[in-house]
Amino acid sequence: MKPIRASGVRTPRQRAGDAAEQAACAHLAANGCRIVARNVRYREGELDVIALDGAVLAFVEVRLRSGARFGGAGASVDALKRRRIVRAAQHFLVERYGATNRLPACRFDVITADANGVTEWIRDAFAAEG
Repeated sequence: MKPIRASGVRTPRQRAGDAAEQAACAHLAANGCRIVARNVRYREGELDVIALDGAVLAFVEVRLRSGARFGGAGASVDALKRRRIVRAAQHFLVERYGATNRLPACRFDVITADANGVTEWIRDAFAAEG
């Protein structure tokens, strides 16, 4: 769960983001995935959703946009954001699996949502390069 502001009140934008993440989790579960963790934070970055899709561990970035004015939700996952997600995923893997050679197959997905509630699941949206 995301941190609550000092006043304890969530902004409309935060509530919309929370709803988009909840909808993404429901979408993943409806498609046979098992949610492993949500909102995992490290200094390197945050992982919105971590899910098992069969034997593959998917690190899922959830993006909500009200329109396509700046390229839409998918375009908002730029190179800097991808690097932060990859670093956070590496941290998660070390924390969860240690130095074992039994790491699961992994991929990076993006689930986009728009103001109309339309979601798109982009599997293997980007690779962990460098």
